[in-house]
Amino acid sequence: MSEWAVVNFAPAKYSVELRQVERPPIAPEDVLLEVGAVGVCGSDLHQWAADHSWPVNYPVILGHEFAGVIAETGARAIGWDIGQRVVSETAAVIDLNNPLSRQGLYNLDPGRKGFGYGVDGAMTRYVRVPARCLHRLPDNLPLEKAALTEPCCVAFNATVHNARIQPGDRVVVFGPGAIGILCSAIARLCGATVAVAGLPRDRDRLAIAEKYGCIPIVEGLADWAQAGDGLGVDGVIDAAGVSATLQTALQIVRPKGWISKVGWGPQPLGFSLDPLVHKNITLQGSFSHNWPVWERVISLLASGQLNVEPILGGVWPLTQWREAFEKMHDGKVVKAVLKP
Repeated sequence: MSEWAVVNFAPAKYSVELRQVERPPIAPEDVLLEVGAVGVCGSDLHQWAADHSWPVNYPVILGHEFAGVIAETGARAIGWDIGQRVVSETAAVIDLNNPLSRQGLYNLDPGRKGFGYGVDGAMTRYVRVPARCLHRLPDNLPLEKAALTEPCCVAFNATVHNARIQPGDRVVVFGPGAIGILCSAIARLCGATVAVAGLPRDRDRLAIAEKYGCIPIVEGLADWAQAGDGLGVDGVIDAAGVSATLQTALQIVRPKGWISKVGWGPQPLGFSLDPLVHKNITLQGSFSHNWPVWERVISLLASGQLNVEPILGGVWPLTQWREAFEKMHDGKVVKAVLKP
């Protein structure tokens, strides 16, 4: 039986199209998940525009932010039943014997492959998922919102585990996309005063950051950073990824401050890192997430402490994937969700 899927079929620009694919077979450790909702990620847009910086196994079905209902279980998928509502992690392929995986840090396994670039993802009706990736969903969390668990986990890891926020800190977030806005929302939950910096074209997205109690900044960032004792902000979360934002972060952060870098960018730096040394700054990369992060984020979403409603710009049928991609690419919505 064949189903429609959004397929990235080549490395050339805009090499994405709707194709019919066969329902995937599952291994004994897998489940077959009927996708209820799948989020469009910035990485999906980068692969569509062919400006990404990671290897892709073409052709591949896009989509790694997804939730759904179990349609079939493998013989060794113990503890999982047909009809259960679940959300899936993204580490589709890992080496369970890798030293990092054995520590629970499988997100950092060098051989890790994720849905949507390494193996087929969820922009289709059925996706094969290793049962170890699954998390049960509370009844009060709709699938459309549960599909955004993954970007929330990226933001949680960058903001809670890979930053040093204390209540009362002043923090700047660069990049008012989905990850940046979610980082700012979580930083607010940690007790920080948060400014979100963007460009003039980002004003609509910055208005969404305001809904989370953040201060939008297009101009005057240096003045805001130097307010108070004049030494700079306590920390910066760089969710933009371009070299210029890292350079600015080094300028505005206080001595012995920190920078958590979660945004990707293939450009060379082109500037000196001496301020990192001179100011004794901690520069921390942040990649992906693991099981305990997912459990905490699901609790935050279910309790309403972390509300994704402000960033959810709309739900589109799978056949209208292009419209959803374009609206996100043009900055008209922060987050689009597809329903197969």
